[in-house]
Amino acid sequence: MTLRDRFHNLAETLHPQWVALRRHLHAHPELSFEEHETMAFVANTLTEWGIEHTTGVTGTGIVAHVQGQEPDSRLVALRADMDALPIQEANEVPYASKRPGIMHACGHDVHTTSLLGAMQLLQETRTEWKGTIRCIFQPGEERIPGGAKGMVAAGVLQNPIPGHILGQHVYPQLPAGHVGVRPGAYMAAADELHLTVHGKGGHAALPHLCRDAVLAASAIVVAAQQLVARRSKPTEPVVCSFGFVEALGATNVLPNEVHLKGTFRSLDPTVRADLHEALTTLIQDTASAHGCRAELEIRHGYPSVRNDEGLAHSFREVAEAYLGKERVHSLDIRMTGEDFSYFSNEIPGCFYRLGTASPEEGNPLGTKGLHTPLFDVDENALKTGAGLMAFAAVHTTRKQ
Repeated sequence: MTLRDRFHNLAETLHPQWVALRRHLHAHPELSFEEHETMAFVANTLTEWGIEHTTGVTGTGIVAHVQGQEPDSRLVALRADMDALPIQEANEVPYASKRPGIMHACGHDVHTTSLLGAMQLLQETRTEWKGTIRCIFQPGEERIPGGAKGMVAAGVLQNPIPGHILGQHVYPQLPAGHVGVRPGAYMAAADELHLTVHGKGGHAALPHLCRDAVLAASAIVVAAQQLVARRSKPTEPVVCSFGFVEALGATNVLPNEVHLKGTFRSLDPTVRADLHEALTTLIQDTASAHGCRAELEIRHGYPSVRNDEGLAHSFREVAEAYLGKERVHSLDIRMTGEDFSYFSNEIPGCFYRLGTASPEEGNPLGTKGLHTPLFDVDENALKTGAGLMAFAAVHTTRKQ
């Protein structure tokens, strides 16, 4: 029996265990950098399986190793994130979040379970493959500065350095049993914009006696879109969006100040730096033109995710061998962000997508969007999530 067949058969047998693991994690979510119970749960599971691991890395992270034959011959890293989001779950399921206002709405419970499952498969078959697999369970993917940055600083990619790293993310746009990958530029750098426009408040019917911060803020929002449209190439994806505007005036009151929060997304580091500078100048000049003053803080978020070309092509071939060509898809660029970039900026990396929707026509399970109160998955995805990750850990190479 081939290792591929072994993984497929074991995935079928172990799947009920993985469902139980995922449902426990889903019911007990923890916010970024607060994953203490999650860390303990993962560590206890690894201990039960006899897998070497270290806890408390940067607070709540875990690093574990599974060794095959000739453990010094090859080292590959796998990564999963563990944190949840500040969202009130609306799903009426037995495993719904037991913690008000906190939910695994981005699938990190699936990521953690998939990596655990991959480790279990690798441990069960350790006499059938060569090398060592380093498994990284990281905290805080959802919040700047990102748990991956701290894990890298803590040396999880050192002593020795892995040849490459793989990571996966749930994807409700594909059915369970399918995956997607893209070589090269894939996900955006994600920066936060925190802006206060200071004016002079007063009676809204006497605007000439005021300095209208609302009007200045409105002009800034429009001008920022025009800047992005005219200062970046049409072929270079850039996004600037303001999702928070607070102007605590009234129908007949102009406020003294307006607060705005937004996001700036880009793929190219040079474009990112140039537009940060241009955006800062634009905001200050626009506010000044309206007799107001602007305070802008740009909080640098995660770098863009760029999949190593050779490794991504290798992963695709391995995925096709494990799942079949019809179940492996090419992905478009996404302007969402991911701190996996901190890992892939250090060593060659490939970040791919795991389908989580029900393959049954008309079945809505797993189709709700990420970061929504109704997000859930078809748990058959765990078979692919764990099985393919284990198979890819053993077989992927970085092609030249």
